[in-house]
Amino acid sequence: MSLLKRIEQGQSGGEAQPTSNLPSSSPGEGSRLSQLQARRVVAPSAAPQAGTYFDLKTRVQNKLLAELDPSMDISRTDEVRRTIQELFEQILSEENIVLSRPERARLFEQIAAEILGFGPLQPLLEDESVTEIMVNGAKNIYIERKGKIHRVPVTFESNDHVMRIIDRIVAPLGRRIDESSPYVDARLPDGSRVNAVIPPISLVGPVLTIRKFAKNPITIEQLIQYGSITPEAIQFIKAAVEAKLNIVISGGTGSGKTTLLNILSSFIPGDERIITIENAAELQLRQEHVVTLESRPPNIEGRGEITIRQLVINSLRMRPDRIIVGEIRDEAALDMLQAMNTGHDGSMTTAHSNSPRDTLSRLETMTLMAGMDLPVRAIREQIASAIDMVIHQERLRDGSRKVVSITEVSGMEGDVITMTEIFTFEQTGYENGKVVGRLRPTGLRPKFMDKIEAAGIHLPPSIFGVGERRRY
Repeated sequence: MSLLKRIEQGQSGGEAQPTSNLPSSSPGEGSRLSQLQARRVVAPSAAPQAGTYFDLKTRVQNKLLAELDPSMDISRTDEVRRTIQELFEQILSEENIVLSRPERARLFEQIAAEILGFGPLQPLLEDESVTEIMVNGAKNIYIERKGKIHRVPVTFESNDHVMRIIDRIVAPLGRRIDESSPYVDARLPDGSRVNAVIPPISLVGPVLTIRKFAKNPITIEQLIQYGSITPEAIQFIKAAVEAKLNIVISGGTGSGKTTLLNILSSFIPGDERIITIENAAELQLRQEHVVTLESRPPNIEGRGEITIRQLVINSLRMRPDRIIVGEIRDEAALDMLQAMNTGHDGSMTTAHSNSPRDTLSRLETMTLMAGMDLPVRAIREQIASAIDMVIHQERLRDGSRKVVSITEVSGMEGDVITMTEIFTFEQTGYENGKVVGRLRPTGLRPKFMDKIEAAGIHLPPSIFGVGERRRY
C-alpha cells in the first residue's frame, strides 16, 4: 500500500474543508497529490492562533508530508519510521523550533502515529494491559483494564479526525461506513475486533469499540493461573475435543468466549482439516491445515452479501473434519445443527446467553428464524442429538472472567431436553474486591464418557469427584 494512499485515508491536522470540497482534477493530472497539497495549504488557517501546540503539530506534519516520497511502501514500517525521524529533525532545525526532549519525542510519536498507525489510539493499542478501547465521540475515550472501565486523558481533534481513523481501519478490508451504512464490523491487522457506529445512528458522534487481541495469545497455563478454570476441567475439556464431541461455548458480551474457543481449538489434532467461519476473522488457530472464511456485508447497491448461513452450507462441500463458527446469532443455527448431525463431529461455536439452559433456548429460537415450519419437539431433538456439551463463561462483578459451568446435554425426556452439570463454580466469598471460589466437579460422570473412552482416552475418576445426579 503506497504512503500517499494511506495518508489520504487518515491524514490528521485540522482540515478546513471536507475532502468532497477539495479541488478536483483528472486522474492523469495527479488529482490525489493536488488534493493532499490543498489540505496542507488550508490547514494552518483553520488552526488555532499561532504558537499553540496544535498549530505547531499541524505545520510540522504538513511540511513532513510534503517532503515524503508518495510512492514509499508504508508496509516497511521501520524504514518509513527512520525516514520520518530524519525529516522531522531536519524540519525542526530549519524552522528554529526549540523543544525539550520530552516534547520533541511526544510530537514525533503523535505525527508518526498519524502516518503509520491509528492516531491518538496508537499508544492504547500498544499497551498490553488494555483489553478494550471505547471511543464515544472525539473527546470521550474509555478503556478496559483488568475487567474495569476507566476514562483516559486522550482525545481526538474533532469528529472528523475520528472518522479518518475509522476509514483507515475499514478501507483495507473492503468495508465501508457512511450515512447509508452507518455501522460496520471490522478487524485490525493483529486480529483485534472493531465495531464502528457513526451519525445519524449515533447521537454523540462517531463511536468506535476495539476488542483487543493479545499479541501473545493467552495460554492454558495463564487461564489456570488467573483462576478462570481448573486443571481438572481443562483435562476433561481436552479429552472431549480430542474425542470429537460437539461443543457450544456460551456467555455474555466480553466474558471470554472467543479466548476459550481459541484454547479449545488448540486441542484439535494437527492432521485434521479445519474450516472456520466468522463475521470478522478473530480466531488464531495454530494448526497447519486451516481454511478461514469470513462473511461479507452487502455493497452500496445492497447486493453481494454473503451470510454465515451460506458459508456454513458451503463449508459442508469443502471436506471438513471440523467446522468452527465464531458465533451463532441467527438462522445459521439450523445449518450448524444439521452439520453436527450429519457426520461433522467435533464442531464448535459460541453463543450469547445467560446460562446453559438459556443457550439451548436461544438455539431453538434461532432455528425457528430459518423460516422452516418445524415442530418444536423436532427442533429440540435435533439440538439434543447434535450438541454434547455447553461450556458457560461469565464476567463476574470483580471484572474476572471464569468458566462457571460445564454441562452435558443428556438427551430428551418427553418434550424437555435434559442437562447434567459436570462442573459448577462455587463462590465462597468476596474478599479485597475479588470473588473467591472454584470450579468444582459435581461428582457425576457424563453419558458421553463412552465416546471419550472409545477414542482411547481414559480419565481418572478423581476428575469427577463424588456426588448426586443433578438435572434442571
